[in-house]
Amino acid sequence: MLKIVGLLLVAWLALMILGAVLKGLFWLVVIGAVLFVATAAYGWGKRDDVSR
Repeated sequence: MLKIVGLLLVAWLALMILGAVLKGLFWLVVIGAVLFVATAAYGWGKRDDVSR
């Protein structure tokens, strides 16, 4: 499960970089950042559940 979360984090990071590099695609940076934070929070919560 955490491998999938890690893969998603890398994908969102790539999306943010792509949006920053390509002119006029600032919305990709915003969407990538929101999805990155949401996935990181979800992964953090799942990590705590596994250790209990």
